[in-house]
Amino acid sequence: MSFMKGDLLTKTRKLVNGLAKPLPVWLKAMEQAPTATFPRPDGKLKAISLPEDVYIKKFFQKYPVAKGHDAIKISAYDPPPARLFGLRVLELKEQGVTEEEAMAVADMEYRKEKKEKKKAYARLKQIARLQGKKPPPNPYPSAIKERQALERKFVRERFSSPEIWKIVEKIKEERRAERFNGTVSGGF
Repeated sequence: MSFMKGDLLTKTRKLVNGLAKPLPVWLKAMEQAPTATFPRPDGKLKAISLPEDVYIKKFFQKYPVAKGHDAIKISAYDPPPARLFGLRVLELKEQGVTEEEAMAVADMEYRKEKKEKKKAYARLKQIARLQGKKPPPNPYPSAIKERQALERKFVRERFSSPEIWKIVEKIKEERRAERFNGTVSGGF
């Protein structure tokens, strides 16, 4: 039915009129109360943009490492730092602060929060050492280190997996055969 244009109602009418399909029970009811049709956009859809997006882009220009933070974490309650920065700038602008000052204040708050997190983790490690325990994992790791921790399992697996060793041996045999055939036929 993809070759026919129209909605479900018009497609079904065409099939019933062409005797390709028996008359469905719901067709009369749908003809009396047809579904709503929405106008189609002319060309491309507009990109969704939020008021804080401008400030988020400026934040990423200043802190490119922060791009590694996932913008959407289903299990997280806190939005990423870039979004917090943008929202804080908008909040300060609503209070009558100029854009430059609002960005400076939001930037200062971001750096202060980052330093506090580092100090808190350093204190946790110090307490663990005093108690003779192993230091806890960093509750505030960088986004890059988070990704590396997730990928570490797969990186290690490639050295110990028998399937991968078979593939490596196969590639080595092919290369040996190519070298042997190339030297004999090429005369080099």
